Order: sequence, then structure tokens, then C-alpha cells
Amino acid sequence: MILDLLASVIADDLVQRTSSTVRVREALELSLAPAFLLVGIGSLMNVMMQRLTWLADRIERLCANSAQETPAFLSRLPFETEVEWLTKRRRLVRVAVKFSTGAAVVISLVIAVLFISAFVEAPIGIGVTALWVFTIGLQITGLCYFLREALMAADGPPDKGG
Repeated sequence: MILDLLASVIADDLVQRTSSTVRVREALELSLAPAFLLVGIGSLMNVMMQRLTWLADRIERLCANSAQETPAFLSRLPFETEVEWLTKRRRLVRVAVKFSTGAAVVISLVIAVLFISAFVEAPIGIGVTALWVFTIGLQITGLCYFLREALMAADGPPDKGG
């Protein structure tokens, strides 16, 4: 009986807070900037995933071709050297994807918290700020790993001699 009454009061209060079109609009406006950031992170992750797929396919092709006898003059690098180089690059991209995924998760939390903040009377500004900074930190870290991989790709594979 008391629980029913308490639930009814909470439900009524929630309905009153969420029925305001102005409050919902404000919540959506607050969530707009992080939503754009989420789209940007998704676009970057798409590029990273394409690179990761290319690297994995290249490694698979090299491994499949190594089973066949290939004349030495057709091989630019020893098989092991190129696969090792590609594997290092793939590892960097995988870490970049992990950090970017973390950034996407945290910015999604920011969007949820901002939306909820329109309906609760709790001071959450410091929490939202901390989550936003954490998101940017994760994304910067992911981009640094991706930059390292891109620089490795630009430098090309190591020479045959070392």
C-alpha cells in the first residue's frame, strides 16, 4: 500500500517533469553537440576499420601465398619481415579502434546524462564535464595510435637488410 502510494507519487512527478515540451526540447538541444561528436567518432572508426580490414586481408593473402613456392625475384621482402610489419601496424589500429570505441561509449553516456538532467534537480555539471574531457582524451589517444600506424605505412616496410 505504501509502496503503491510512493510509486504513484514518483510516477506523477516524472510525468509532470517529462510532459513539458520546453524541457524535452532543452534536453535535446543539450544533447546535440555530443551527438555530433558521436557521429564524428563513428566516421573515424569507419576509416580505422577499413584500414584494419585491409591489413588483415593482406596478412591472409601473404600467408596463403607463402604456402606456394614463389620465385625469389617476385618477392620484395622476405615473407616474415612483411607479415611482422603488417602485424605491428594491425596491432596499432586495433588499439586505436579500442580507444575510439571507449570514446563513443563515454560520449553516449554524456548524451544520456544530459537528457536526464532536464528532468532531475541534481547538479551534474562537473560529472558531464569530466565525462566530456575523458571522451576527448580517449579519442586523442586513439588518434595518436592511428597516426603511429599511418606513419609506419608512409615509411614503408623495413629494408631487407634490417
